[in-house]
Amino acid sequence: MKNKLKIWLAIGAISIVAVGCAKSEATETASKPADSPSSPLTLTRETPVVDGKEYTITAKASNLQVSAGKTLPVWTFNNSVPGPQIRVKVGDTVKIKLQNELEEPVSIHWHGYPVPNLMDGIPGVTQDAVVPGKAFTYEFKATIPGTYWYHSHQDSVNQLDKGLYGSLIVEGPDENYDRDYTLVLDEWMSADSMNMGSHANNAKNGGMEGMDHGSMDMSDMEGMDHSQMDMGDMSGMGHDMSMYDLYTINGKTGDAIDKLTVKQGEKVRIRLINAGYLTHTMHLHGHEFKIVSSDGQPVNSPAVITDQGIAVAPGERYDLEFTANNPGNWLLEEHGNEARVQNMRAVIAYEGAENKQTDASNAPEELPQFDLLKYGKQAETRFSLDQSFDQEVLLNLNTAMKGGEMVYTINGKVFPDTDPIQVDKGEKVKVTFINHSSKDDHPMHLHGHFFQVLGKNGQPLEGAPVIKDTLNVKPGEKYVVAFEADNPGDWMFHCHDLHHASAGMVTDVKYNGYQSGYTPDPNVDNIPE
Repeated sequence: MKNKLKIWLAIGAISIVAVGCAKSEATETASKPADSPSSPLTLTRETPVVDGKEYTITAKASNLQVSAGKTLPVWTFNNSVPGPQIRVKVGDTVKIKLQNELEEPVSIHWHGYPVPNLMDGIPGVTQDAVVPGKAFTYEFKATIPGTYWYHSHQDSVNQLDKGLYGSLIVEGPDENYDRDYTLVLDEWMSADSMNMGSHANNAKNGGMEGMDHGSMDMSDMEGMDHSQMDMGDMSGMGHDMSMYDLYTINGKTGDAIDKLTVKQGEKVRIRLINAGYLTHTMHLHGHEFKIVSSDGQPVNSPAVITDQGIAVAPGERYDLEFTANNPGNWLLEEHGNEARVQNMRAVIAYEGAENKQTDASNAPEELPQFDLLKYGKQAETRFSLDQSFDQEVLLNLNTAMKGGEMVYTINGKVFPDTDPIQVDKGEKVKVTFINHSSKDDHPMHLHGHFFQVLGKNGQPLEGAPVIKDTLNVKPGEKYVVAFEADNPGDWMFHCHDLHHASAGMVTDVKYNGYQSGYTPDPNVDNIPE
């Protein structure tokens, strides 16, 4: 078996780690701050690739240089954004100690990986948030290969925005790639955007405070049936994503994004992880490729495709595989017309082609969209649309007004007043999502479990079985999914546009008879969303 290179593109440089290599660290750089020429400004390090069998992650403040001349204050795991890439192999025991050097409590949630319930990192549900100066150790067995990620779940709508996230890669026994790149997609508010006033801060919290509503009497709207109303314009007022004007790949934007170096003939894997709040449609230029997994789960018999946009919703992951057979410098870019979109692009650079011009962006052109539900070949599955289930659950996703603010509802209620899904271990559960919102996508994420997508808008899937932990439900769409209750605990089930989650779009899956032994400390400010 040929040697594999694990390559992480991040702040400042390329970290290359050979198979079996232990954790690596990068050195810290510094520059002069704008406001104080006499004191150094601490900048983030490059993101290391580390062995996750036993490792310490420290939450601390720093500054992220997203491009030349543009630096943002951030919160970090081990002084990098994204935080360290944790790589383990199937069969490893993962043991991560979280040390908190911030001034607020934090936690780590292992997004997509079905850890034991007490390791899920949800403040007030599975543990107390780690208060400043304290530590907590997460431990679980790596048994399911795939692309996952981790992030703070304490006040996550704000803490993810500040940079508290990283990737988790569980390697299977048969992986064989010459290059293995992980690209974490995100969006930030620049200083100019943040200075536009409370409207920007309000967008982070899903509310309508600080806005000029003129003569609108918002109190009259409370309790109204919004299913027949066009709430899209109102949702736009309370959830203005235009404030996110810096699109980044691994913490960098535009020309500062590191190149993805390849050699002709190499087998290349690119792992796309969306740690942001907006869907990013990525386009690989110049190559045929396969989508080999979604949310870490393999696609059966993936077909070769070319020139299709891959929409990666918040919380989702897609793994691409291609052979480097077209020398030159090719873009992997977000496909769209907005100016901010133009800065989310990496260059696939062939060795020996340094003098060749990079191909041009075609972002304004129409591009066919990749459809996971029609991709790959059908195969035997655990669930089907026409089978019987132990439970059938309907989740209506919508918006409403409450106390003069926009809230995001499940069956007309907001968390913590949403009705939990009560299950017994071993039950087969069917869940139907219906998005009644007129403009908002809802990427729904289930903790602790995978679910199988059975149908969309009344039609069964045409392609390979689709196993996911995060599913983007667009306005007007109806999805049917199913999961087996095979991991006892209390698990969150929420929209991963965390503005929506923090404004109410959260429910729980609760196992009957489960007792964790955890009791929340009333002195800790646990904020699970």
